[in-house]
Amino acid sequence: MLSLARVGHGPRIGSALKPKHQIANEVGIHRETMLKVMRGERAISIDRAVRFLEVCSVSPHAIIVLTLAGEEVLACEWMHREMGEFLDEFIISLPGQLDRTLGRRVDYLRPRWATGTSQLVAKLLSRHIDDLANRDIAMSLTR
Repeated sequence: MLSLARVGHGPRIGSALKPKHQIANEVGIHRETMLKVMRGERAISIDRAVRFLEVCSVSPHAIIVLTLAGEEVLACEWMHREMGEFLDEFIISLPGQLDRTLGRRVDYLRPRWATGTSQLVAKLLSRHIDDLANRDIAMSLTR
């Protein structure tokens, strides 16, 4: 079971674009139950949490993983930004990519490598963004 109390009050969820009764109806729970979930008085299943976040037009997998990792502040900051969408796609595609790329070598991975690997990925993304920005600048200067 998952508590969405801090995330449930994030931007545009606590004051969602849809009325709360409509969100509850689309999620398949009673409005009062949804309000209890949002206040942290009741936990919901992961499946319901995914549906709740989808109905609120939020990247559900990223938000749930961030919440489970104790990063509710980032979850609230990223839920309606492209970073949330990026992380959602990354989380969904990473296991399959690791399986296809590593195959049987997956058994050689060590948990202590996770932090360093996440730093490498962040640096790679940073360089990629810088390269794109530099190309845009170079293109605009040649016009």
